[in-house]
Amino acid sequence: MPLKGIRVLDFGRYIAGPYCAALLGDYGADVIRIEAPGGNDDRYTVPVADDGSGAMFMQMNRGKRCLTLKPGSPEGREIVRRLVETADVVVANLPHAALTRMGLDFDTLSAINPRIILATVSAFGSEGPLAQNVGFDAVGQAMSGAVHLTGTPDQPYRAQVNYVDFGTALHTAFGVMLALRERETTGRGQCVSGSLLGTALAFSNALAIDHALNGIERQPIGNRSYSSGPTDVFRTRDGWIVTQIVGGGIFARWANLVGRSELVDDPLYASDILRGDNGEALSVIMQDWCSQRSSADAIAELGAARVPAAPVLRASEALAQPQVAAMGLVEPANYPGTPSSAPVIRAPIILSDSTKVASARAPQVGEHSEAILAELGYGAAEITALRAASII
Repeated sequence: MPLKGIRVLDFGRYIAGPYCAALLGDYGADVIRIEAPGGNDDRYTVPVADDGSGAMFMQMNRGKRCLTLKPGSPEGREIVRRLVETADVVVANLPHAALTRMGLDFDTLSAINPRIILATVSAFGSEGPLAQNVGFDAVGQAMSGAVHLTGTPDQPYRAQVNYVDFGTALHTAFGVMLALRERETTGRGQCVSGSLLGTALAFSNALAIDHALNGIERQPIGNRSYSSGPTDVFRTRDGWIVTQIVGGGIFARWANLVGRSELVDDPLYASDILRGDNGEALSVIMQDWCSQRSSADAIAELGAARVPAAPVLRASEALAQPQVAAMGLVEPANYPGTPSSAPVIRAPIILSDSTKVASARAPQVGEHSEAILAELGYGAAEITALRAASII
């Protein structure tokens, strides 16, 4: 386990911070989630358990230990100080002003432990006119140009999956790994800063480069692609499928499959960008072909022709695919008070010489408070007093 012996203090909320910490925990880090007494708001989003813990919480906080704490109180600050002395990484997706107010800014933390790595995530970074503003995933989507380009000219759509949050968590976890590697040489920690806007702009950067160099202001075109075709979502006799035709070889195989081999030599479709520019006509051809087939038959024929395609599945269908089982992606977690095990997916990567820690469920509120405080040197009477004072 590559991160065995690394301790992470997770002050994160919702996705970007907690998912960063969860990825580190998957590979051996001891991750301590710190919540307010009674639990944080993000614990209770989309409830699935008797105690109100939610679906997102099950994924974001698998394998962590939970300490409840009021970090702003004098007693809480002392607990945080002792935790920081023992820690390697602090994760906190909070605005800079909030970090300073809670004593979680890098200057304060590094004065306690010069080896500490602070991983922060904010909506807009720590500088600039929007630095003090808060935001969630949709803010990044909207300000990157992605929402404008999704949907139709009359109605922009945001993505229901919070890809900006997840992408920021991945970027931040990558930054933490770089900082841990650098610490091996310097012996010092550093601050790793991620932002939702930065991630969203990085993901949509090709569109901005296209505009800057080609002067083209792209407009929403539904499910079609600007740079390939027929890339679209098509209705079959019993559902929907998606195709993504990229490259001359795949386009030729598609054209032969649908009985339109003459399109291969048509100058309108001589390149990916031209196929994107003229993709509406290609989508009409493909839609006619799909309308005569079931989704299963269409996918089978496209697969045999080595043309990228997939069924459009509901959430209830996604994990039931034989391919998901073959890849071993789902690791069931039995959380108290749920009607069945939660189908949790951890870091979907495989290291040839390393392994993840054994799968473990998300913690209940304050489940490990006594054990963690005992590790910090608190006696039973002190812990009882802290609980009586609602510090933990």
